[in-house]
Amino acid sequence: MKTLRYITGLIAIIAAATIIIFHPPKILIYQHLPFLWLLKRGASVILLCAFFCLFRVLRGPTAADRIAGMDMLGILIIGICALLSISTGRGWYMDIAIAWALQSFISTLAFTKFLGGKDFDE
Repeated sequence: MKTLRYITGLIAIIAAATIIIFHPPKILIYQHLPFLWLLKRGASVILLCAFFCLFRVLRGPTAADRIAGMDMLGILIIGICALLSISTGRGWYMDIAIAWALQSFISTLAFTKFLGGKDFDE
């Protein structure tokens, strides 16, 4: 039952990402960008990398692999924010990316320390 929920969620995420990448709403991006195909290609590459990172987080043989996968997912989210900032012309996506980078860095350090067997205040 749990596997069925994961597969259903994965299919829904793939469908939503495919619709957004290949048929984006007109409000999401400027339609007159000369390099619109490049943004779509970049978003699809980042999406593919995100699936590989999720695989590493779920099936990583060691805890260090899982931590590296989580850190890479944070970097990919920053990349998506940068693509959204370029395509929409709104700068507040970069503010979100900076906040996400700080949060990702701190959470990676905390998780590493937790797996090392130390307390958070040491």
